[in-house]
Amino acid sequence: MPPLRARARAHPNVALVKYWGKRPGTHNIPAAPSLSVTLDGLTTVTDVRFDAELDADRFVLNGQPVDDVRISACLDRLRTRAGSPLKAEVDTHNDFPTAAGLASSASGFAALVTAVDAALGLGLSPAERSVEARLASASAARSVFGGFVALDGIGSDSARWFATPLEADPAWLEVVVAVNETETKPVSSSEGMRRSALTSPFYNPWLDETRLDFDLAQAAIAGRDFERLATISERSCLEMHAVMMTSSPALLYWNTATFVCMHEVTKLRAAGTPVFFSIDAGPQVKAVCERGASAVVARVLGAVPGVLDTRTVGLGPGATVEAP
Repeated sequence: MPPLRARARAHPNVALVKYWGKRPGTHNIPAAPSLSVTLDGLTTVTDVRFDAELDADRFVLNGQPVDDVRISACLDRLRTRAGSPLKAEVDTHNDFPTAAGLASSASGFAALVTAVDAALGLGLSPAERSVEARLASASAARSVFGGFVALDGIGSDSARWFATPLEADPAWLEVVVAVNETETKPVSSSEGMRRSALTSPFYNPWLDETRLDFDLAQAAIAGRDFERLATISERSCLEMHAVMMTSSPALLYWNTATFVCMHEVTKLRAAGTPVFFSIDAGPQVKAVCERGASAVVARVLGAVPGVLDTRTVGLGPGATVEAP
């Protein structure tokens, strides 16, 4: 049998309404819904090759061998669906910092599932690929799709927790990503979520607020109400980090540049520039702005001490298969 191979491209996303925490069980189901935008200027490319001559799976990330149980489990689930015993070689490259708060796991697993689906000829629907990606990394469910994306479900039914794209104009917004750290964050998101669920006194109230924010944000997007979306998104961001900071031990993902960027974004919006901040589990600041405002936002954030790079990106497409 000749090798079965495919290449897929995917992009990370930034959640405007955050989730932080998982439901009990083994299916990696978020404790709350979330809403995100997929970013087109940051990219993961994953090559997958299934070969009868391989005696074990091999994983390479940015040129370095890695050992990740989530990749192994993802491959095993998809091999089971295909009825294939073949081992795989997976080669992934990110053109942005990995495991540093820029959602590399989201684009990584969206690309992996999409490539394996093509290589093994599974013919999964986008919703099925979203479920498979979510089982590995919940945010990856959203990167299967482009533009504005909602992730929601019903109870603890794993098959019903998948992402869906919203009908909204992706050209409305741009995002300025202020990179101020390239090292791996000290506490992974998975470990941080477990810690918060067990120790933060604000964890349960946070879950209730997130459901409200999720509904309000969808209405703001449908009405193209930037100011309302800004208020909801910044509140969701700050509430999530309040849960992190009140965990024990505290989860402190921000650095000095993070704080300064937040203040600069706040000053810009007060002066009339349509922009708001969003920060995931890491120090990087994503400044979401209306199209046409990104140049001034990038100039201001690029001048902040500690900011290493800024990237201005639009809302991008979902995961796609491309020729190797």
